[in-house]
Amino acid sequence: MIGEAEKAKLQVGYKQAVRALNENNAEKLFIAEDCDDKMKETLASLANEKNTPVTYVPTMKELGSICEIEVSASCATVLK
Repeated sequence: MIGEAEKAKLQVGYKQAVRALNENNAEKLFIAEDCDDKMKETLASLANEKNTPVTYVPTMKELGSICEIEVSASCATVLK
């Protein structure tokens, strides 16, 4: 799902994702399906506006694991 080269350009977290999207610096966005609905809507809307592909991951715990961090993650962004 996230390649080795992409992991070097990975940022985890809502604020970082919003910043990257607003600055047109996001290549891909991952959103956990069980994160807060308002966060999910904001991120999906911004990603759509910026033509950034979105991949949904079933749980925050699973996304954290994919990102190789020991905590849950609501979202993650691969930077350009």
